This record gives sequence, structure tokens and C-alpha cells, in this order.
Amino acid sequence: MNLQKQTLRRRTFLKGLGATVGALTFTGAFRGPLLAQPPPVTPIGTLLDYTGALAEYGPAIRTGIELAERHLNEAAREVLGGPIVRLIHEDSGTSPTVGVDRAKKLVEVDKVPAYIGSLASGVTIPIAETVSKPTKTLQISPSSTSPLITDLADDDFLFRTCPSDALQGVVLAMLARGELVAGVRYDTAATIFIDNPYGRGLDAVFTRGFEKRGGRVLARVPHPIAVQPSYAAEIRRALADRPAVLAVMSYPGHANIFIREAIELLGYRSFLFSDGTKSLEMIRALGPAALEGQYGTAPAAALTESYRTFLTEYGRVYGRGLPPLPFIDTGYDAMATIGLSLVKTLVDRRPITGEQLRNNLRVVSNPPGTVKGVTAFRSAFESLRRGEDINYEGAAGSVDFNEKGDVVSPIGVFRYRGGTIEEVVVVLPAAIPAE
Repeated sequence: MNLQKQTLRRRTFLKGLGATVGALTFTGAFRGPLLAQPPPVTPIGTLLDYTGALAEYGPAIRTGIELAERHLNEAAREVLGGPIVRLIHEDSGTSPTVGVDRAKKLVEVDKVPAYIGSLASGVTIPIAETVSKPTKTLQISPSSTSPLITDLADDDFLFRTCPSDALQGVVLAMLARGELVAGVRYDTAATIFIDNPYGRGLDAVFTRGFEKRGGRVLARVPHPIAVQPSYAAEIRRALADRPAVLAVMSYPGHANIFIREAIELLGYRSFLFSDGTKSLEMIRALGPAALEGQYGTAPAAALTESYRTFLTEYGRVYGRGLPPLPFIDTGYDAMATIGLSLVKTLVDRRPITGEQLRNNLRVVSNPPGTVKGVTAFRSAFESLRRGEDINYEGAAGSVDFNEKGDVVSPIGVFRYRGGTIEEVVVVLPAAIPAE
């Protein structure tokens, strides 16, 4: 059934609630008493990676998204009389071609008005350009950090709940030049990066920041997007002048190979990592000793009450602590903001379309409005039903989308230690200088 037609037929979904709230009326385009039928269940897509170079991250980020789906539907059953969303998962395969194909399937076959993904910037961008923009489908990436996304001509249909590498690249340079962690300071560096928008963007910001702080970047070496059997040539170029550290801006599927080659072929063991290589898989593939004591940067959560609630709920639902992998919290926030926008659309009696969800996204996520944190969806739905403004405070921090669809949130420093990953310090946005 056509989603818009289904929505129009079920616009009377809240009638039965009238007995409990008396003469309350909507403040949207269609005024009238609350009506009885349960709300329509809207399909929302995900475009995560379960294969390809980022295969490690897809299942982990999915848990964050599904936790938000659970919280949204629990609240909707109590306030609106039934669930509001169901997820349809697709594998974008860390591949632009696959990602675009799966996005088209979600839009054309599953009729989703919104999807979450993809993970790699080099996949997210072509999806936005060839699917989201022309079909007016809302797209929110929890992990695509390339600075190129900020000024992409996407007609305001691409958002992200993670910060741009315009921030992470600066923090990585600060770390490398000794500004953040005692005993970590390098005068020379080289970079090896995946030749896509993520790698090129992070390399450029890091290089500017490192050299602005008096360091010298001796080599900047891209590597192919497709995983190769060997990167010996690239590693030899990057390390030809023996830089004090090699900054790695890649994905586990690639880094597992070239880190091993750097160690085994050249006896080199000084690395700096980034969000794309904050990886438990690399520990398993390379062995803990290969990575022991090495530092890196990745987007991090502010230690807010909302984040603490997220940690508690994650442990309650999944029976384990949050894995030390990036973007699980931003996955939660992507789903949460879509769900809140959807409820705003429902109570305003508007058709559920990608354009309408896009239009409401900043309304439910940005100031002004009463702050609503993780799990506060029942209260948020009730506020929206009364016509009140809300301001979602996310698991990863404030989800205040600017005019470009970006958010500003902290960057963390992590360290490989004892066969796992530990957080060392969180750098708040106010402490990250503009470059």
C-alpha cells in the first residue's frame, strides 16, 4: 500500500484517547478531537555495513538504532495506542554501488520516508546525491565524518549525528603535537589514508593542524578503496623518511593488512589511529601486542545524564556493557530524532513523507523547547501532542542540527591497552580551536 495513502486513511488514529484527555485538540493544520485508531507503523530503513572494510561496525551500530526503536515504540504504545516505526535493514557493503542500489530498494520497494546510513562517507555521499535528494528521502548518517558533507548540495536531505572531521582532524593534530596526553608528542609524521572523502578530508585537516603546530608531515599516501592483498608499496612510501609517527586514516579491512606489513617488513611500530580504526577486530587480527599503547581519536559522548541513561539502558536490554566501538550512541540519536520528527508529523496531521520528516527534524532536536533526553519519549510525545516545543538531548550529546545538517559534539582520545580499547580524555567542542 502506498505509504501516503495509508497515512491519510489513518489520520484518525488517536480518537480513543479523547476519553482520557477530554477536549484536548491538535494545534496543527487539522483541528479536531483526538481520534481512536492506533498510529500507522512507518517503515524506516538502515544502510549499515555487514560486509566490506567496515563490516565490524554495522552490527554494533545496529544495536544502538534498535534500542532507540524499542524505546520509541514502548512510549508510543503508552501515549498513542500502538507502535510507530519498524526497521528494514540493508547492507551497504562499504561500497558506493551497493549502497546506492540498497537505498533505491528501500525507497522504491519498501517505501521508506527516511533511512539511517550509510557508515562510510564515500558511500553516504553518492546515496545522498543520487537517491535521497532526487526522491526527497530523509537521510541521517551516524558515522560519516568527511568535511565534504557539510557543503554537499543535498537540498537539506542529508543530516548526520556525528561531528565532522573538521573537528577530529584538529584534535588528532593536537594529540600528535603533545597538547592532550603527557608523553605523546611527535615532531614528524606521515599519513596513510583511504582514497575516499573520509580519508582525504581527515588527512587534509590533520596535515594543516599538525604543521600549524610546528610539526612536519613527511609523506601523505592514499591507498585504494577496495581491500588489497598487500600495501607494501604504500607503506614503504609513507615510511621512507622514517617519520616519528604514522597517522592511519582508514578502515579495519585495510589497516589489518598494512599495519602488519609495517611491523613485519619494516619493523615500524609507531601509529596514531582515528575513528575508522578504533577496532576490536584489529586487536584480534594483529594481536594485542601490535597495538599496545597506541593512541587515536574518535567522536565521543559528553558525560551527560542522557548518556548515562543510555549506558544503563544498553546494559539492561542487551545484558552487557557498551562495546568500545564508535557511533553506537550516534546511531541511537539518528533513530531517536527520526522518531520524534515522525510523532510531530502525526500530531500535526501531516502526511508522512521524507520532506515532512526533514522539516520537523530541527523542530524536535534544536532549541528552544523543553529538553528531553534518552528514554524520555513518553514525556516528549505528550509535549508534542499538547503543541509544546521540545529539544532532544541525545546519547552522544546535544543534537542541534545547524543549517548544513551537522552537529557539534566532543572528540575523544582512546588508547589500545591490555587487549581492549580504553577512553583517555574527552575534548569538548569549546576546547577545539577553529582551523
